[in-house]
Amino acid sequence: MSILESPTKIRNEKLGLTVVSALVRRGFEAYYCENRENVVEKVMELVPKGVSVSWGGSATIQELKLPDRFHAGDYTVLDRDRTSSPEERMAVMRKALTCDTFITGVNAISEDGQLVNIDALGNRVAAMAFGPRSVVVIAGVNKITKTLEDAIKRARTVAAPTNLQRFPKAGVPCLNTGSCENCGSSESFCSQILITRICRPLGRIKVVLTGEILGY
Repeated sequence: MSILESPTKIRNEKLGLTVVSALVRRGFEAYYCENRENVVEKVMELVPKGVSVSWGGSATIQELKLPDRFHAGDYTVLDRDRTSSPEERMAVMRKALTCDTFITGVNAISEDGQLVNIDALGNRVAAMAFGPRSVVVIAGVNKITKTLEDAIKRARTVAAPTNLQRFPKAGVPCLNTGSCENCGSSESFCSQILITRICRPLGRIKVVLTGEILGY
């Protein structure tokens, strides 16, 4: 580790632990992991074998190759990306709302422990709010913002325009500008915004933070 990396690592760990404490005060289970390898280990530890598991369209989950781990393990996997038609895909997404464990990334977390997520169809925010018995949220230190207002701004001006580049939709202005235009497009990625400020039931949502950068 270089002398320039060390202060960054120390700062990220202190910030991550600060946010973990804030999340715990709000009723979440929360953990800090030094790197992505530890994140994968913690996630697998939090998902008991034999349960049904699903996830949203998260770049973070794909980066960590978690789908491969679950498909190779002793789980009932509800994977919309392994369907053969739009109808089957939608059916799997609906079934995921009542799975045992739903795994997702997050668009932003304020330092005082509030989660902010933005969604196009709403399946991911719906699962976070109610349905699955347990939700595991994975976040890199890049998702942490100072305030709730900053978290909402990050979700709309960073996460949504970036995710749109993965799934281009004609007629959505930020596809071309890279910046939120507060549009009213029917294809907008900002149709649903969820703020989760308190975890109910207690511990239902488990947040795994890392000092590394994950997702957008």
